[in-house]
Amino acid sequence: MNNEEMNLYAATASGIEAIAGQELRDMGYDVQVENGRVAFKGNMHDILRTNLWLRTADRIKIILIQFPAKTFDDIFDTVSAMSWDQWLPMDAKFPVNGRSKNSKLFSVSDIQAVTKKAIVSQMTEAYHRKTRFPETGALFPLEIALDKDVATLTLDTTGDSLFKRGYRQEKGDAPLKENFAAALIKLTTWRPDMPFVDPMCGSGTIPIETALIGRNIAPGLNRHVVCEDWHPDYRKMADTLKEEARAAQTDPVLDITGYDIDGSMIDIAKLNANGAGVLHDIQFKQLAVKDFTTDQENGVMIANPPYGKRMGDQKSVRQIYKQMGQVFKPMTTWSKYILTADLSFESFYGEKATKRRKLYNGALRTDYFQYWGHQNRQH
Repeated sequence: MNNEEMNLYAATASGIEAIAGQELRDMGYDVQVENGRVAFKGNMHDILRTNLWLRTADRIKIILIQFPAKTFDDIFDTVSAMSWDQWLPMDAKFPVNGRSKNSKLFSVSDIQAVTKKAIVSQMTEAYHRKTRFPETGALFPLEIALDKDVATLTLDTTGDSLFKRGYRQEKGDAPLKENFAAALIKLTTWRPDMPFVDPMCGSGTIPIETALIGRNIAPGLNRHVVCEDWHPDYRKMADTLKEEARAAQTDPVLDITGYDIDGSMIDIAKLNANGAGVLHDIQFKQLAVKDFTTDQENGVMIANPPYGKRMGDQKSVRQIYKQMGQVFKPMTTWSKYILTADLSFESFYGEKATKRRKLYNGALRTDYFQYWGHQNRQH
């Protein structure tokens, strides 16, 4: 593999593309925001850098080729004409994943098999090999995706999704993915000099991601991405980038609090915060929402209350929404952001949101209800 510029994209959850796009722009890249992904260009250094620093993306992929594919011959001929030995060492482990929508070729298992066969046929020639390839080496996850008879062949540089930061020791029952939590924070007006509260913090993901942002800690610092194994130089490059990231950390005094009604969740949140290296940046306390008060001003609050998907729960959950409305009403200088799949949330909370944003938490449609505070100017 070389250090030339490649066509890349950051895959994201639906509704988060623009936030990931802004992250990439802030890192100095020209981007094109598309559905479920953000396209940009870069070399191996950029791939490692974006895997290390992007907070809201799922993975970084290399677009190897795009071509019209109406027949299996189209796939075989195009793929076998590529120089696979430039990408894959002889012992590479290269599983091929497939997807198809609105295309003449719809059998995913056949699409995968033909693609794999085409790669093997080129490599057999290039490596002068008569027997099967061992596939005992580094992992090169390939995917061929057909959409309207156009095939896109990609190579995944990430491996386990970027939301797996490596700090989560324990989860609650419905934990938010770390990159989704980071996106929720990025959609607020929070800055490191403002108070931040999560009144239902569960296993602590939102306060932890807030602290990571506040201290400029790279989200991928404690993890490994698959492309580090592709070449000894890439491992060195990744280590250098991580050293630079450690040097870029800041240590401001942060005012971040996470509350939960369940004391055992508070213990888990502390374990997770410790794993992320931000335990001393966050105060965790056991407290029910109905007992919450604050005399602070100009803060930001993010709440991810239970959604009550089972009918029996819905009543008690809506009771909580009502309590939230009453308890948060006096906090007029605070901006409050509430994520829920209950789209009639406002009527129980008792106030219309300043703005609503549709986001997908996994496959679940949720709305992010935003209540913007009236800032006190002496701040």
